[in-house]
Amino acid sequence: MLAPSVQRSSCPTDNDISTVSSADFIGLPNLQWLDLSGNRIGEDGLESGAFRNLSRLRRLNLDGNRLRCVPRLPPSLQELRLNDNQLAAIQPRDFAGLSRLLTLDLEGNGLDDGNVPPSAFFPLKRLMYLRLGRNRFRALPAGIPWSIRELHLESNLIEEIPGQLLNKTSRLSLIVLRNNSLREDRISPQAWYHLRNLSLLDLSHNQLVHVPSFLPIGLQHLLLHHNRIQRVGGYTFAHLRPGLQFLHLSYNQLGDEGVHPRSFHGLGSSLHELLLDHNRLRSLPRGLLQLRALQMLKLNDNYISHVPMDSLCDTRIEEDSPLLFVHLENNRIERRLIPPAALSCIRSYSSVILQPQRNED
Repeated sequence: MLAPSVQRSSCPTDNDISTVSSADFIGLPNLQWLDLSGNRIGEDGLESGAFRNLSRLRRLNLDGNRLRCVPRLPPSLQELRLNDNQLAAIQPRDFAGLSRLLTLDLEGNGLDDGNVPPSAFFPLKRLMYLRLGRNRFRALPAGIPWSIRELHLESNLIEEIPGQLLNKTSRLSLIVLRNNSLREDRISPQAWYHLRNLSLLDLSHNQLVHVPSFLPIGLQHLLLHHNRIQRVGGYTFAHLRPGLQFLHLSYNQLGDEGVHPRSFHGLGSSLHELLLDHNRLRSLPRGLLQLRALQMLKLNDNYISHVPMDSLCDTRIEEDSPLLFVHLENNRIERRLIPPAALSCIRSYSSVILQPQRNED
């Protein structure tokens, strides 16, 4: 073990610790990383200035304790983890002086719209990663720092995304809103249209019926699986530059009438992965031939009955398809009735998964 004067990390995790005082860190002036996760620390057992002498502390992990409020913290911190505690509120000055903080994790607490004031995050001028999943928010919190790059709000109760709230968070590259209560008519057209750096948007496990419009222009990953989507409107993705690479629409309610010939317009040279499995499709969607960069196509667990000519392969040209994986299993396809030329452009026949089918014993 390093001598106390040069020790840089300490990991007394899962040790049933219930009290922490400043005396516990005497002789550790160079401590940079402290992991106290998985203990029984509550505010009664945490001395008010317990961390005051740790002037070089950069990372503090207090996950899985019994804290009901944010403790006093050293201004040197760059990463703070307070997941799975019992935080009942964030006070306006809880993060005062933490101008160097880059990562803040507050998942799995009792936070909601009424106990997190807009001013709470104001001191966090450099914050890049904010995780607020598994709380009780019904709307996006106000006062998100302008510097933010990733915003995680999964498993809350969010019903609405108003316009202008993220107006100044121009550096955002990732938003996770998985497992909330969102409907497309409660998402403002101005919600994130201006976020030119946003590349991943996770709206899976919500209550969407249509693919939302006014998507961010630079979006590359759109996760919409496990919704109630019945329609992908024409030209929904036409404005995206350079275009989506991954579009996940698994476990929805898409039928043939819900996929327009122009539903995937604008994705011809960009889309690599299209997941449409576990829907209600009875035929192969129109417009697949235009997806010239597509490598993964999942259409399994639908009600597709045939694979017609010129649905996956353009028989007018002699050119291999970029498709590496095509999943068509668990449909109603009579495999012996598939025209040989219908799959002739796919380099390896083993790339096409056709077994089993629903109508096979």
